[in-house]
Amino acid sequence: MKAQPGDWLVVHSHIEGRHDRRAEILATGPDGEPPFTVRWTDDEHEGLFFPGPDSQILTPAEQAAHARAEAELIDRVQATIGRTTTDR
Repeated sequence: MKAQPGDWLVVHSHIEGRHDRRAEILATGPDGEPPFTVRWTDDEHEGLFFPGPDSQILTPAEQAAHARAEAELIDRVQATIGRTTTDR
């Protein structure tokens, strides 16, 4: 698994009710290989990370597209909830 600073690391959860974790890659080992120095988005913690098979690397463009899609989904859900509560 290779990356470069500015890429994003996604660690997929396999546990019901737990979310995927995301981190910005700040630095890499030689030739873009692990370990990666990352900053986790959920708690701003920085540290070294050795990715496992449940990890994925995203480019900044892929991360931005994912964030847009996620925001659009949240907007649609909130709009649906708003219509449901006003219909009562």
